[in-house]
Amino acid sequence: MSELWRLTATEAVARLRRGEVSPLEMVEAAAQRIEAVEPKVNALPIRFLDEARDQARRFRRESRDHPGWLAGLPIAVKDYNDVAGQLTTNGSPIYAENRAAADDRTVATLRANGAIPLAKSNVPEFAGSHTFNPVWGVTHNPWNLGRTAGGSSGGAAAALAAGEVWLANGSCLGGSLRIPASFCGIVGLRPSPGVVPRGDGLPAFDSLWVEGPMARNLGDLALMLDAMAALTPHDPLSRPGPAGGYQAALDRARPPVRIGFSENLGLRRVDPEVAEICRAAAQRFTGMGCAVEAATPDFSGAIDSFQVLRALLFADVRGDLLPRERDRINPDIVWNIEKGQRLDAAGIIQAQRARHALFHRVARFFDDHDLLVCPTVAVAPFPVEQRFPTEIAGEALTTYIDWMFLTFVITLTGCPAISLPCGLTREGLPVGLQLVGRPHGDAALLGMAGLLEQALGFAGRVPVEV
Repeated sequence: MSELWRLTATEAVARLRRGEVSPLEMVEAAAQRIEAVEPKVNALPIRFLDEARDQARRFRRESRDHPGWLAGLPIAVKDYNDVAGQLTTNGSPIYAENRAAADDRTVATLRANGAIPLAKSNVPEFAGSHTFNPVWGVTHNPWNLGRTAGGSSGGAAAALAAGEVWLANGSCLGGSLRIPASFCGIVGLRPSPGVVPRGDGLPAFDSLWVEGPMARNLGDLALMLDAMAALTPHDPLSRPGPAGGYQAALDRARPPVRIGFSENLGLRRVDPEVAEICRAAAQRFTGMGCAVEAATPDFSGAIDSFQVLRALLFADVRGDLLPRERDRINPDIVWNIEKGQRLDAAGIIQAQRARHALFHRVARFFDDHDLLVCPTVAVAPFPVEQRFPTEIAGEALTTYIDWMFLTFVITLTGCPAISLPCGLTREGLPVGLQLVGRPHGDAALLGMAGLLEQALGFAGRVPVEV
């Protein structure tokens, strides 16, 4: 049992489906691993192992045709998502005692497909890409405990990298799935809006915030996406998945013919070592007969557009907290809410127009390119004591999200995007390569990413010893 944590999720689910291991044995294996490493990484501060054991004992083994049937696999759930009867704190003292009455839509879909939630993963307070908060503290990167795991799905990424769980969900606004995936050497997918149903607590027609899967490799990622994706009348952006599911996309994968690589999308500076690692990884496509060229759509105006639209979303979702709770909210979040509340119509219209124009430029780029490839993050994992990077390669930054530009400008496009681990820095810190697919091209993106994963050979390096 003690070695079950080393299995991939695909291997574990295959054993569960065949009855070679029970859901309870998997819960106990996770519990043992959590006990061993959690004091070091602080990835899963909210644990409900007894409830998971009860669910595992009651779990009925059955043969389900659904490609995402997890057959009783324990998972971690992000602390922005509701699990019935458990804490949802959002990393905030305001919600430190808040218990959910029911599963949210994301968790309910996973549970219906055979997942057993056993813990909540740590998050920044409300949002951000470094996982620390006044309720649960800081999450440490399993590759180097003195470095950040990223965020906001930092607890999820660290738990996967340390082998505490086999699958974990995440969510992504400005890079909250992709950044921690890059920093922790795992895989994270920002699906197209509507692929994964979202909870009722988010604005129904918002296309910036999406839910998505996180895993140790592409096969596991596709498995979890099959378990999360669903067509539902409760999400106006919801769409059906591909015939046969997303795992089938890996089996019918075809190499890209032409990709564009850019180290910075023409926007800002990137750490030279990160850029070189990613450039070398992108060149591995040439061994598949693919043309790799220096090319990118025009992203001018994207940084300002995202800053405005993010602030507008914060004002919508969290603005009501300010009058009574300002002193208990992270100052960076207060700043973002107030920025949204101060917006005028002209600024919002300009940001929307910039986003619309960007989408059409990106769509035209994909008329003759199969992928857009760039680093996931402009920097390597930074020290846990640092709230956020204040400069990159000598270029000064001004806000707490400036350093996330490579992910958040892709968010604006609505295109699916994967962070795939592609190498290590000289200090032994993971670096992720961001692969962006054409609009609605989630299945094709998974297939091409799977081919590159095989060429890079990095997937076998996780989970890591802590």
